[in-house]
Amino acid sequence: MRLARPSAAQLRHILLIYAGALAFGAIGDRINLPLPWMIGAMVFASTVRLSNLPVQVPLMTRPIGQMIIASSVGLSFTPAAVAAVSTLFLPMISVAVLTITAGFVVAALLMRMARVDVITATLSSIPMGPVESANLANRHGVSPGPVIFAQTLRIMMLVVFIPPVLVTLSDGTHDATAVLQAIPWTTTGALMLAGFGVIGALAARTVRLGNPFFVGSIGGAALAAALSFPVTAFPYPVLVIAQVFLGVWLGAVFDRALLKNAAGFITGAVASSLLMVAICVGMGLGLSRITGVSWPVMVLSTAPGSVTEMALTAKILQEGIAVVTAFHLVRIFIILPSAPIIINITARLATLWRLDTHKGRSP
Repeated sequence: MRLARPSAAQLRHILLIYAGALAFGAIGDRINLPLPWMIGAMVFASTVRLSNLPVQVPLMTRPIGQMIIASSVGLSFTPAAVAAVSTLFLPMISVAVLTITAGFVVAALLMRMARVDVITATLSSIPMGPVESANLANRHGVSPGPVIFAQTLRIMMLVVFIPPVLVTLSDGTHDATAVLQAIPWTTTGALMLAGFGVIGALAARTVRLGNPFFVGSIGGAALAAALSFPVTAFPYPVLVIAQVFLGVWLGAVFDRALLKNAAGFITGAVASSLLMVAICVGMGLGLSRITGVSWPVMVLSTAPGSVTEMALTAKILQEGIAVVTAFHLVRIFIILPSAPIIINITARLATLWRLDTHKGRSP
């Protein structure tokens, strides 16, 4: 089946969207934000959508952005890094389980504040991604709109707050852009890295892994790095493109219709998201004392979601990239496959305890 060519009007719209995203990214870069192109693009896209204007970009831009960032992160899995990560496997499992537990604590707050049902609150609170949580919401007969809003809101909070704070507080890291620009690369090495990333993504998609374009690309690049193949980083402009692609996709989720459907839900979602972030930051600080790993690395490792951005922040800090990525991947591999089971058990317990499982169908 042949794909339809975009019309001249569609091409013009796409160019205008990315021109605006790049302009906002340049402002972020000018004021020395970490992840400036991603945050700038996100702010631009959400502003456009909240102005009730469309943001229509090719669907493939998100997986392309994920593969680029994930492949860059996978480079950190050198043999020495893999050995270091293996000693932290038990804390990784513990963080995943504690994150699920924290999700239920946060869900209880959301139920009380927003007066929504237990399924909506749980799907909104456990970090499993907007797409996965929306699918489960449809399966259990609750409105996916508020769930998407809460999951995306938490990710946006993580992107906007955690990287700037950590980069500001870090010793000796003052120019995030300069750090990424200084990473050496060659044309052959970058092409080889891209090839391993694509192969890994396709393999992960074939076996139906969750988030295949990120998880698979990390796996492919990590394998190349661990085997000491001559792969190198991408040139900085390629990372800029990836940040813009992901920022536009993330910001475009927030539109007036979504906010209208979640109008009575917003205050509770903001409060519960802040609580979840605070719990996970506390978890990271506590694990830093236990494991001896630096606290910025552990805070990035325990962040409730946003693996792409947290790993890229570790790359900017030039510290613990493999550790941060491994913590998030272990959590993903535990939460995503078990999410349907968790929600099914939650629904059964809610029925047993006579909680109103459909009270929040249209908050």
